[in-house]
Amino acid sequence: MTNILWYRQPATEWTDALPLGNGRLGAMVHGGVGREELQLNESTLWSGGPYQPTNPEALPNLAKVREHIFARRYKEAHDIAQAHLMAKPYLQMSYQPAGNLFVDFRHEAVPGSYERKLDITTAVTTTQYTLLGSGLDPDAPVFTRTAFSSAADDVLVLQLQCSLPGKLDFELWLDSPQPGDLIGSNAQTLSYRGHNFGKHGIEGQLTFGIDTHLRIEGGSVERRGRRLVVRDATKALILVDIATSFVRFDDVSGDPDARLAAGRKRYDALDFDALLLRHIAAHRAQFDRLDIDLGEGRSDLPTDERISNFATGDDPDLAALYVQYARYLMISSSRPGTQPSTLQGIWNKDTRPPWGSKYTANINLQMNYWLPDPANLPDMVEPVLQMAEELAITGAEMAKAHYGARGWVMHHNTDIWRATGPVDGAYWGVWPTGGAWLMAQLWDHVRFAGRPIDLVRRLYGPLKGATLFALDTLVPMPGSNYLVTNPSISPENRHPHGASLCAGPTMDNQILRDLLSAFAEAAEQLGEDADLAAQALAAHARLPEHRVGKAGQLQEWMEDWDMEVPEIHHRHVSHLYGLYPSNQISVEKTPDLAVAVRRSLEIRGDEATGWGIGWRINLWARLREGEHAKTVLNLLLSPARSYNNLFDAHPPFQIDGNFGGAAGILEMLVQSNEDEIWLLPALPRGWTRGAIRGVRARGGVELDFAWEDGRVTWMRARSNNDRSVRIHAGHQAIPVDLRSGADAVHNFLAMP
Repeated sequence: MTNILWYRQPATEWTDALPLGNGRLGAMVHGGVGREELQLNESTLWSGGPYQPTNPEALPNLAKVREHIFARRYKEAHDIAQAHLMAKPYLQMSYQPAGNLFVDFRHEAVPGSYERKLDITTAVTTTQYTLLGSGLDPDAPVFTRTAFSSAADDVLVLQLQCSLPGKLDFELWLDSPQPGDLIGSNAQTLSYRGHNFGKHGIEGQLTFGIDTHLRIEGGSVERRGRRLVVRDATKALILVDIATSFVRFDDVSGDPDARLAAGRKRYDALDFDALLLRHIAAHRAQFDRLDIDLGEGRSDLPTDERISNFATGDDPDLAALYVQYARYLMISSSRPGTQPSTLQGIWNKDTRPPWGSKYTANINLQMNYWLPDPANLPDMVEPVLQMAEELAITGAEMAKAHYGARGWVMHHNTDIWRATGPVDGAYWGVWPTGGAWLMAQLWDHVRFAGRPIDLVRRLYGPLKGATLFALDTLVPMPGSNYLVTNPSISPENRHPHGASLCAGPTMDNQILRDLLSAFAEAAEQLGEDADLAAQALAAHARLPEHRVGKAGQLQEWMEDWDMEVPEIHHRHVSHLYGLYPSNQISVEKTPDLAVAVRRSLEIRGDEATGWGIGWRINLWARLREGEHAKTVLNLLLSPARSYNNLFDAHPPFQIDGNFGGAAGILEMLVQSNEDEIWLLPALPRGWTRGAIRGVRARGGVELDFAWEDGRVTWMRARSNNDRSVRIHAGHQAIPVDLRSGADAVHNFLAMP
């Protein structure tokens, strides 16, 4: 396959621009002819500052809300929760744009000569065209712009180059939507210094700076007011760095000027070629860990046309490109030492972005991280591990203040300040299971890694804290032996009784099964907290079982409300968590429940938001229905749900659809638990031949395999530990003994 996005015209919308990122510095490259624009982001530039939104009214009113819910007085419960249980402030802070870098030209492109592209193998964007006015002269000047965001040297690089000497004229300028202004007056640097916005009563407490350094070859440069003006040059190198005063969620004492000065020392002695080589090496060290081939494609067409044509079925290579693009976005927006990928990765142009461009923990944060483990990018999960450690600190204060509980809680959102309270309103926010889901997700990361002891030990504190909170807040359901969450919701769906608040929704029970099991397994592996592990398993046994409703569906609530809800085609499919990303339900072990999940999916419908479609792809894949999964993928890879730059359209842009959709494609090809692996479990008819190298399965296993006519022909497996697994391929199932550091190869064509 060709790992390139390319276009015949510049970006006219932000969602046409091409994204660059090194985990910390992000840029959207527009590729204009008369004006190049790079919209800039830095991962720690958010609104507000350290805060703890506890509400002293919450705990005194908690019992009343529980009483009303158990008595089925849902409207009364909602009103009290809305008035007294919400965080203060009841909205969180938002991820912010840093600024915009503009390069103005006084020329036009020869019609038909323009091309811009993003090579995701090298993480480099290129814009190229021939200068209008040069006629048919074979020596007509060609203008080339090359840009990348280097993880090796932590700087954003833009080179402008003309094929003929002395033909490069431009003006460079910088602005920011954040309060502040340009400083300095030299002809080599544009520097902006400012501070962030406050929001929702939380004062802006960050300072930040943007430095843009210019080097030219040939010609001249002068400062004219707020611009650098270049004339008659041949090459120009522009280096951009951004720094904030952010140190940690509770510390904003950093010095942006010192950080920018240190960064300049790091890259100042390097020329463009050295920067490029170091950048590509750092990127490919991660990107090259997986290859995927799903068959021939239409790489001769620009990417926007491929998106429009995907449903016709003659471009399986676009699905492979979609996987690799999502891997590119993950590498670009979530590296060790940076922040986790937000709702928009690290790319956001708005000071009031949709949903705050923050971390929504009732699906979106978790969906962002479904991809890196199977896609062989486990290092990119590091920012979420750190987030969990920090949430365990802030969430402990929230757990005590709002629930009188030990451990820690996160509701359905958090931000860079690691706020964990119920926000937005009682319809959405009074959901105390976000932290539990995050820990269940991270325990799956442990399972993919083969349960290495150091990782288990690192996660143990947050895992134990989430378990303590669950044990302290599960309450007996009157007239039964069940333990249930109360108050809670099934995100973000309203039931037929004028509210969303309820007790023991199906998703909570599923998540808590995973959490409590994970804690017990971790405690056993480490030889710690045997009594607490026993309590966790005892609570696990008292969680309500799955229920099948009158329409044959898996019930979303303990009551059979599904067919009377206000939004029967709701975008969330929360109660299907047990099938995916969990494995509590499967076609092998719980076939009746799998049938009920299928019925729920039929009722809900395939059409949804971009991320909702991404989840549905994974669910249909787990049901082993490859054709239906491909039908849903057709919806995702369409102009309605994919922008021209392949960003997912919620709409508007949300990156979780990219990550979830790509995870779904891999789920069609490989499924696993720690003892068994299924190859091509949900292969659609149109992907008759292909190959994949470097895909990961649970248990610390990495796989390469190929197929022809829909049948696996050969496989190579390796593991980071000694283990035995059973590998399924079609009707064949073979036991494989893996030894650490050694490959196991099997040729399926040799089987009778």
